[in-house]
Amino acid sequence: MFNPIRRNRNIGTSKQGYGSNNKLKIPYPCSVSKSFFERLDIYTKVTRLINGHEFIFVVEATREPCRHACSIIDIEKIIEHIPVFDYGKLKLIILRQPKRKEEIISPVWGRLIYSYEFEGDYHPAIIIEAANYEKKITWSKSLTADDRQELDRLKADGHLFLEGKTNYTAILDIVNVRTTQLYRTLPHEFGHYVHYLEIVERPGNDEEDYEEWGKRDDVYHKISKNQKESYAHRYADKLLKKLTAEKIAPFDLRPYHPSTQTPSL
Repeated sequence: MFNPIRRNRNIGTSKQGYGSNNKLKIPYPCSVSKSFFERLDIYTKVTRLINGHEFIFVVEATREPCRHACSIIDIEKIIEHIPVFDYGKLKLIILRQPKRKEEIISPVWGRLIYSYEFEGDYHPAIIIEAANYEKKITWSKSLTADDRQELDRLKADGHLFLEGKTNYTAILDIVNVRTTQLYRTLPHEFGHYVHYLEIVERPGNDEEDYEEWGKRDDVYHKISKNQKESYAHRYADKLLKKLTAEKIAPFDLRPYHPSTQTPSL
């Protein structure tokens, strides 16, 4: 029998919709068509010719206590040792300052964007994000096999994790962040792009119909995340092994310019 006095166990919970209107979300202004990672504030643009290929480096100004861990010279030195064949049409390297909400909702070391809008033009882009050195990395102890491997990679990069009852936590250090982003994140994102080139771009030709390109593009985007990540990890690991064997990596940290809070060029 219905008892109107009995309290619904879902009252005040997400099952009843509580909090659905005030969840933390990355804002998408109606008047702006760009994705959040394309909306840059104050930035510096630098063009570099690497192995005869033009790259545009875009360095967004950081806010306290954030810093870019890698300089343009750092990144340039790594790209110099990536096969030119793997550059494809990649043109943009973005050193980006994430917004505060993005740091909470969508924290990443870097991203690959297949078509990035910058100054009215579109190019593939690799984004390397500034880190907030007052924030901690927190990992649950309930880890998948992939999560465990990633945690081991971070430890190998020098990140010191303290073990709590339910979590692992680490305070970010700029030297360790640089190691992660320069020797793993950057080659990893190149690996994603090479995977895309192999499946979508390289099998095509200038005379084919757009529909044929679209079919390959659909095939690529249906590949599971695990397969894509495995490919990118293998690419990054192979490159780092080569750079280490040739005594190219690791190399010294570039200094920062104190007035701009960005790496020296």
